[in-house]
Amino acid sequence: MSSIKNKNVLITGGASGIGKLMGEIALGKGAKKLVIWDINQENIDATIAEFKTIGHAIGFRVDVSDYDMVTDAYSKVKQQIGEIDILINCAGIIMSNKTFDQCSQAEMEKTIKVNTLAPMYVAHQVLHEMIERDNGHICNIASAGGMLSNPRMSIYAASKWAAVGWSDSVRIELQEKKSNVRITTIAPYYITTGMFDGVESKVFPLLKPHKVAKGIIKAIEKNNDFKMFMPFIPVPHHFIRLMQGILPLRVFDWLLGEILGIYHTMDNFTGRKK
Repeated sequence: MSSIKNKNVLITGGASGIGKLMGEIALGKGAKKLVIWDINQENIDATIAEFKTIGHAIGFRVDVSDYDMVTDAYSKVKQQIGEIDILINCAGIIMSNKTFDQCSQAEMEKTIKVNTLAPMYVAHQVLHEMIERDNGHICNIASAGGMLSNPRMSIYAASKWAAVGWSDSVRIELQEKKSNVRITTIAPYYITTGMFDGVESKVFPLLKPHKVAKGIIKAIEKNNDFKMFMPFIPVPHHFIRLMQGILPLRVFDWLLGEILGIYHTMDNFTGRKK
């Protein structure tokens, strides 16, 4: 078991949604310092004020898709509180439910930068130090969309597939080094945080933010390598690959698309209102 108590915890996207909830849980478990990185300064200020009664939290406005801004922000973090023990890469974005042919270059680039490059940028700041002291934990929040192709979210799915592949590859690299630094990859189903407003799930209920936040913190504490939050798959994530390998593609598509309705979940997506 890995304890949160007396650890410095950094959460990207930590001023709203499950990022904020995980920060609250971490402080409740005795985290020494909580560092919140978010793009929304108003949300950062409100969250810091709210958390004053439960622990010590500081916040920085950071565009995590900007490598220079990430580097500068982490330098300030080290100056103020020291090195980070636990990093949770939670910041993410989905821009529309357009089919790929309708998407713009700007949508492609922004989605990949925030969902794929940003967690790499942030992890790159902390990983060298973690390896050197042979201790630390990085948790990367990907998506079930990074395990399963889905129409009307092709760019988002691509960004999350890449994030899953990168995160798990780093896990293996650390394992081969016999390092005590741990990587946890999280692949949740749709969560009712507002990010996926308009999603209609035919068979499976959307996940509750508090339940997912608690589950992620628990996965970190247990040093789990991979955790899925998909209500219809109570067995390891490899089950998806097994189904794809066993079933003919058309049968797999029919099962996921028509029977389970997964391929139509994004049809009426609106996303969080600005």
